[in-house]
Amino acid sequence: MQNPETLTDEKWQAIINNDAAYDGQFFYAVKTTGIFCRPSCKSRPPKKENIDLFRTSNQALSAKFRPCKRCKPTGQRLPDDEWVALVTDYIDRNYMETLTLETLATISHGSPYHLHRTFKRVKNMTPVEYIQQVRVEKAKAQLLSSNRPISEVGISVGMPSTPYFITLFKKMAGQTPSSYRQLQNQTKMEVFDHEKQQ
Repeated sequence: MQNPETLTDEKWQAIINNDAAYDGQFFYAVKTTGIFCRPSCKSRPPKKENIDLFRTSNQALSAKFRPCKRCKPTGQRLPDDEWVALVTDYIDRNYMETLTLETLATISHGSPYHLHRTFKRVKNMTPVEYIQQVRVEKAKAQLLSSNRPISEVGISVGMPSTPYFITLFKKMAGQTPSSYRQLQNQTKMEVFDHEKQQ
């Protein structure tokens, strides 16, 4: 169901000024993060084009938006595992961007300290470790499916510094990106030769 609410200048001003007088009149949801808030929420204002408006919190919930952890638009806290799932989903979709703890805290409407602590408790790793893991896995897939130079693979997974990319890859995969590509391709060839001989 598409909501009938339109973003008027008055409502936009209420959002960017965190105007508590408008709480209860409408809720705003941010399409890029999947979170919805009260107008008074102190989170960084989203881009105007990324906003959906709802008359009630139930409408926002049924449109699959999750309540903000900071302003608690439903009066209840978003469970930690759901909050972390929201952050991991964001990382999975945006791993090639510059992602910092501060960026993730801002988009998920929490503090960097709280996000770091909660994420580590739920996922047994920090947000930065999770970002690194995702990037290395994406790099592995690219190394096997293309002949792109190592530096290009690094850039495409969000690591523009080639020395850093190689160091991190080696630390996590046990070998450099070029050794990984070579070894995997060699194994593929051996399997192929073995099957041909059968």
